[in-house]
Amino acid sequence: MKIAVLGGGLTGMTASYFLAGKGHHVTLMEKNSELGGLAIGFKNPDWNWHLERAYHHLFANDHDILSFANEIGFDKIFFQNPTTASLYETANNKFQILPLDTPGDLLAFPYLNIADKMRAGAVMAFLKLSPFLPLFEKNTAEAFLKKTMGRRAWISLWEELFRKKFGEYAGIILASFIWARIKKRTKNLGYIEGGFQTFIDYLTNKLTGLRVNVLTGIEIKDIKKRGSKYLINNWEYDAVISTLPTPVMTKITSKIFTAEFLQKYRKLKYLHAMTLILETKEPLLENTYWLNVSTPKIPVMGIVQHTNFIDKNNYGGNHLCYLGWYLKREDKLMNMEKDRLIKYLIPYLKILNSKFSILNSYLFRAPFAQPIFDRDFVENRPGFVTPQKNFFIANLDMTYPYDRGTNYAVKLGKNVSELIKI
Repeated sequence: MKIAVLGGGLTGMTASYFLAGKGHHVTLMEKNSELGGLAIGFKNPDWNWHLERAYHHLFANDHDILSFANEIGFDKIFFQNPTTASLYETANNKFQILPLDTPGDLLAFPYLNIADKMRAGAVMAFLKLSPFLPLFEKNTAEAFLKKTMGRRAWISLWEELFRKKFGEYAGIILASFIWARIKKRTKNLGYIEGGFQTFIDYLTNKLTGLRVNVLTGIEIKDIKKRGSKYLINNWEYDAVISTLPTPVMTKITSKIFTAEFLQKYRKLKYLHAMTLILETKEPLLENTYWLNVSTPKIPVMGIVQHTNFIDKNNYGGNHLCYLGWYLKREDKLMNMEKDRLIKYLIPYLKILNSKFSILNSYLFRAPFAQPIFDRDFVENRPGFVTPQKNFFIANLDMTYPYDRGTNYAVKLGKNVSELIKI
């Protein structure tokens, strides 16, 4: 079969790999000039390794991507144990970083009494061990956590994190989200030698060897049908797999799907991602890799000190730190130019380290990066199969209830490839 795979992220690349391996004639189309999607990296001339535009790591239980890497002979994945912590404001208007990696960290947490700590610990253990239950979709995360852990634990551990991640939507996020976050997380985190770009380049070479027709810089305006064939940019295909974001897919398929079918996807809500990467001589954070900002006084969702996870010598001896946000398109931060954004943030960052100075900076934005996991999402999210024969969807909305990531991108690509029969 002649198959068009739309979108050159890891889902599209993985689907193309498996389909081409079965003898299909695959064309992979990507709007940007490079493959890789959200995992794509960039490289300063002074660096030995690439760096992702948005922070990336693997969990020890990311079996899909680890198995796929083994299958294609990729052996450059390693694991380490960086520190996760949260930033809190103290009673005297100062700030402190508190590790929250282990049960011992929770017992030492100063903002809850021992009864609240034991209760919170028990609920987290339950979520870690529990299978997915219907009750997680019948309650919001806020209602569930207040009821099970208690109001004090909700305020101290969770409230600001939900506000920072989901903004005005924080109160409608389902408990399935927090179940998946706790269920999936491992302290042992993985990374790729040379950055995730190394994996993308390796997989690209595999696709070339399988004679996948890779087309970059291709923007698809719409899709039509001619008999049983799909017409894309005047090329005919027997089957199509769309890995594009749901809003983009909805726009370009208006001529092949009914308005009623597409209408449900328009009920889905999204936030856009923004990352500011700072290259500095001194680290912004001394020991912590991942810092959740649990105070409204600092207008950043999270800070990821990459070089507290990966050796700074891979980046010319300098330190690299991500500042991350999920924002609505109209948010003032989303629309700031880089220099203005940095000027706005400097007073807040000096609270964490008064001595650090910026050598270089890099700003990246990605649309539709965070779906809003509410009841509308559960009722209307896409599935693999559509009303049109041989038109399939496999995009990162379908990782629900888990957060988006490379592991699930690979899983989706493999799963959708298995739906196409010769």
